[in-house]
Amino acid sequence: MGNKLTSRSQDYSKWYNELVVKADLAENSAVRGCMVIKPYGFAIWEKMQAELDKKFKATGHQNAYFPLFVPKSLFEAEEKNAEGFAKECAVVTHYRLKTDPDNPSKLIVDPEAKLEEELVVRPTSEAIIWNTYKGWIQSYRDLPILINQWANVVRWEMRTRLFLRTAEFLWQEGHTAHATKEEALQETEQMNDIYADFVENFMAIPVIKGVKTASERFAGAEETYCIEALMQDGKALQAGTSHFLGQNFAKAFDVKFTSKEGKLEHVWATSWGVSTRLMGALIMTHSDDNGLVLPPKLAPIQVVIVPIYKGEEQLAQISEVANQLADDLRNAGVSVKYDDRDTQKPGWKFAQYELQGVPIRLAIGPKDLEKGSVELARRDTLTKEFVNQSDVVAKVQVLLEEMQKSLYQKAFDFRKAHTTEVNSFEEFKKVLKEKGGFISAHWDGTSETEEKIKELTKATIRCIPVGNKLEEGSCVFSGKASKQRVLFAKAY
Repeated sequence: MGNKLTSRSQDYSKWYNELVVKADLAENSAVRGCMVIKPYGFAIWEKMQAELDKKFKATGHQNAYFPLFVPKSLFEAEEKNAEGFAKECAVVTHYRLKTDPDNPSKLIVDPEAKLEEELVVRPTSEAIIWNTYKGWIQSYRDLPILINQWANVVRWEMRTRLFLRTAEFLWQEGHTAHATKEEALQETEQMNDIYADFVENFMAIPVIKGVKTASERFAGAEETYCIEALMQDGKALQAGTSHFLGQNFAKAFDVKFTSKEGKLEHVWATSWGVSTRLMGALIMTHSDDNGLVLPPKLAPIQVVIVPIYKGEEQLAQISEVANQLADDLRNAGVSVKYDDRDTQKPGWKFAQYELQGVPIRLAIGPKDLEKGSVELARRDTLTKEFVNQSDVVAKVQVLLEEMQKSLYQKAFDFRKAHTTEVNSFEEFKKVLKEKGGFISAHWDGTSETEEKIKELTKATIRCIPVGNKLEEGSCVFSGKASKQRVLFAKAY
């Protein structure tokens, strides 16, 4: 069958790319480095969006929308931010095309339509948003401002991979303004906790909450909180970040408020985001050589029913049972598809739904009608059993819950087995080469050491875990005194 994937052990990167395309999640487009997210992939993203949006609103945030373009002068206002993103910016310089006088079938940029000020296509929206907030904030009564936007951003990547790194991607970005440092810090931590809760309980991916080192921080932030996940190939993936921006943007855009005491002060800021990268995390945490494996809470279709029949009469009898089952399941809050297309054989359908990660497959044939049973197949364990038609709804509900938990447990056990404490640089390099995963090691706290380790091994400090235990030790690289272990890994 044309659906056969390269195995993960053979070539993980190739397996990933084939899976994204063959499971109908996304494909490359005519625009270099940009992807088309196909309906099935977008349906998964929509489920992520809906759940996150619910969590944002429950914590007092509102959605708004800001322009795609940022005037260059605004973009330059916060220097660290501008410098951090400069290399990835797409820039609009002209606003019109015209017919080429030498070749009427061609269009050329009209040299007379040059913009007075160039526009940056947003790589992130702090600049345009903080310029806007300046007009919204006068007094402490106007605070806090808790805004989120669902948007697309452009970061001109040279080496792209579907979902993981594309020139344009979809995300949400929260931008909040506060009267005090404490409140802004609390917001930063709260949002990182929300991300962790979502990724663990909804996506069934265990994460480590932590703080980034100075060199890995978001450009313009004073502190970056993050959630780090471990993929099956032993590489880490940053699944979400939440930034405490201090007063950097407020000072850059001169956003001040009158406090209760009547003093004029700069506001405190945060920003936080997750993107379609989460789709990559989902694929690389759970999937196998047969295709996608979806946690039930994220599956657009939780149960698919496939009829096995000869002739119209058999199909009509099976459909009666199948449609009733589908209705009962939907009434129990389960999403169902009854696939009675006569354009594909049952075997083809089985392979396709397996590839697309549908959690439960029910097959009904003439013998099942006689026995009053259905064949139930689980996508995660690839096991099959016969179930009485009258027990299907209860059985499915229990299984979906069980699958959600067991996918998380499996990923958790994998991470545990691939987290290694090391005490020398030789050991560090050996584990990285032979086993991969997270390496817990002492670090002397300097960016020089961090940079040197990265240069020699390509491993970076993923985070300093939240609530990290303090212990005296010596840095694996420099041998200098260290107060705690941090997590290193190669990362996406």
